[in-house]
Amino acid sequence: MPDRRQLDVAALRTRHPQHFGGPGRERPVAIVFAGMFLLLVLGMANLGFFQWKTIAGIGKLWDVILLMLPPDPGTWSLFQLYFWGLVETIAIALLGTLTAAVLALPLSLLAARNVTAARLVNFLTRRSLDTIRSVDILIWALIWIGVVGLGPFAGVLAFATSDIGSFGKLFSEALETADHKPVEGILSTGGGRLLSVRFGILPQVFPVLASQILYFFESNVRWASVLGVVGAGGIGLQLAEAIRTLELQQASFIILMILVAVAMIDFISSRLRFALIGRRERTS
Repeated sequence: MPDRRQLDVAALRTRHPQHFGGPGRERPVAIVFAGMFLLLVLGMANLGFFQWKTIAGIGKLWDVILLMLPPDPGTWSLFQLYFWGLVETIAIALLGTLTAAVLALPLSLLAARNVTAARLVNFLTRRSLDTIRSVDILIWALIWIGVVGLGPFAGVLAFATSDIGSFGKLFSEALETADHKPVEGILSTGGGRLLSVRFGILPQVFPVLASQILYFFESNVRWASVLGVVGAGGIGLQLAEAIRTLELQQASFIILMILVAVAMIDFISSRLRFALIGRRERTS
């Protein structure tokens, strides 16, 4: 007579037969992964990854790296120019991120299903945010350069426009995950819909929203260096000029400045994000 353990295994096998199959069940997954790997290899071959010029290019890259060492700003006036260019880059990223966050918050309220009951408004707002988000930030930079001209203002507008779509999506998703009980409590005491959103939903999701803003600011500092290459202000213009004139030691010094600035911002924003998340967990 089978013991209790055998009966339990038999019952589990009957209830979940998909987990007790033989190794043949894993064969379709292996075939799919093998096909994906083959497709990757073919794609790399068509793009020239396996040609001799790739190996030769790696050798030239090493020569360029040697020419970039040691990093040297050149003169004191150039160091001052690079320093203020870096400050301008950080300012562009900060102003663009904050502008996008402020403009995206009311749009996220319209896109959140638990805040705006009108499905048509939800749909139109979400599709508008998707449309804005689908255009790359470099394209927005080129568009705004054509509108307002070269300079940091175009960079700020590019960040503000591009991040509105991303912030609107992320903010609306955070709003939809909020607990509905505080909202019901405010409504039951006679509070209006706006008060329920202000005091019932926003305090719950504020640490998440602030954490997302900090992360985007950190990422936008890196992107601001790229936007300077196309004329949207910042240190990217000096970096592109140093590379174009083969002043590689100056270019490496600018890259080093950007790396140090990004590392410092990453350290500070990470601490702030963890502090906000910890505060949210303590109050929940």
